[in-house]
Amino acid sequence: MAKLTVIAAPSGAGKTSLIEALLKDSGDVEFNLSISYTTREKRINEKDGESYFFIDNWEFERMLKNKEFLEHAEVFGNFYGTSKSWVDEQLKKGRNILLELDWQGAFQVKSAYPSAVTIFIIPPSYDELEARLNERGLDKSGVIEKRLAEAKKEIKQGQSFDFLVVNDEFEKALSDLKSLAIQNKELPKERKAIVESHLQALLEE
Repeated sequence: MAKLTVIAAPSGAGKTSLIEALLKDSGDVEFNLSISYTTREKRINEKDGESYFFIDNWEFERMLKNKEFLEHAEVFGNFYGTSKSWVDEQLKKGRNILLELDWQGAFQVKSAYPSAVTIFIIPPSYDELEARLNERGLDKSGVIEKRLAEAKKEIKQGQSFDFLVVNDEFEKALSDLKSLAIQNKELPKERKAIVESHLQALLEE
């Protein structure tokens, strides 16, 4: 049976890098990564049709009215959506799907496909998250402040996901992700304890 896996995280938590590494080394389990539609401006390192399908607000509204999205959300003034027909088609063909979404989209997918597995990635701390956002060099300081404030809200929502992974060390986080998404195994006790410890500290800040 085809697997539908949703991975979400706050900006800067390392979600995209972990997903890229997971797709390169997924063993016998082949995932098809869904490409979202967005009204956000294309960044220098992005390609239309690979990173996202970049469309304007008018086209997004048209697709929304025609109920073409499985899920959609507004994030920092930009709109994102996943094609419902594409997901349905892939599942019918028995292909495993990986969706890279925010928590809002993940909840919508879970509602439509209760068997979907949702995984939320958390940073080890807000200080580390801020450092990673600054290292990316993609946002101005004001935007980074907004992303950090939003991260606190996102992490509260992330508690409701099926599984949580902490990106404290990339290789360990990747191993945890592989266990959950590929091997259908729960995290080892020591990694579970680390997740719970970091989550508690993030929620208390």
